[in-house]
Amino acid sequence: MLLEDVLKEYLYYCQAKGFTPKTMKNKNQELKQLRYFLIEKRGITELESISAFDLNAYVRLKQKDGLQPQSIVSMFKMIKAFFNWCEREGYIKDNFAQKIILPKIPKKILKGFTTKEIQLMIDVFTYGDYFEARNKAIIAILADTGIRAMELRGLLSINVKETSILVYGKGNKERYVFISPALKRILIKYERIKKHYFKDKDTSDHYFLSYRGTDISHVGLDNIIKMAGKRAGIEGKRVSPHSFRHFFSVQCLLNGIDIYTLSKLLGHSEIQTTQRYLQSLEDFELINNAMPSSPLMNINKNNRLSTINS
Repeated sequence: MLLEDVLKEYLYYCQAKGFTPKTMKNKNQELKQLRYFLIEKRGITELESISAFDLNAYVRLKQKDGLQPQSIVSMFKMIKAFFNWCEREGYIKDNFAQKIILPKIPKKILKGFTTKEIQLMIDVFTYGDYFEARNKAIIAILADTGIRAMELRGLLSINVKETSILVYGKGNKERYVFISPALKRILIKYERIKKHYFKDKDTSDHYFLSYRGTDISHVGLDNIIKMAGKRAGIEGKRVSPHSFRHFFSVQCLLNGIDIYTLSKLLGHSEIQTTQRYLQSLEDFELINNAMPSSPLMNINKNNRLSTINS
């Protein structure tokens, strides 16, 4: 069976499964590189002719090109997914992709945000104009719900309810996240300012908008996060949308949510994903008794206690 034909069929399969444009772009890019290596460099045109030796050679080439262990492992996940699909379809009998030895990823401990730093990043933005209010709401919603950057950018106004938000995660999977009273207060003010700013203007249906009334780009969101970190004087830590997801995870565990509930809140399809995800957290603790808790509510509670005790 021609490798070219099987790759084409697989990509249509992925598209039909509803993978996001970003995921499809990554799969297209990686499988295109694999195709070039196998066909152009090793003269392999038939799927049945590929062996573990060929895939090991591909991994070694990536290492020689200077690709980091984490990038190689992430890259090979897409290749493994392709061969897993080939096995399920009956196109191959021996799934040699499962036997490939990958470089070990050095364990790095992520130094996460403190509650004080999160509060600072929220407070550095005011309600003085639409963009200040929008940025404040973005920081607050990332810290208090743990949603992914792509989920925030794709958030629709119609899906932001009174006490919950309908989120479309990876693979277009739906889940709800909780809106705490502390977060709701910020969102109400943002919505009021947004309505006034875009009065009589055509906009998209997205909850967070750019100055043109369109959804915020990946770069645009990253710039907002970087601005928050710079204004708040955050140093020695990675300031990115994903860092807020880590903060949310740690705070949930410390405030009583068990790992199974957290897994659902984060939108992970398997508990193992959440366990691997948490291994990089400096403050990781497993606390049994599930009890939903809001990071922003706890910040405010701690601030009140400090005031009382002072």
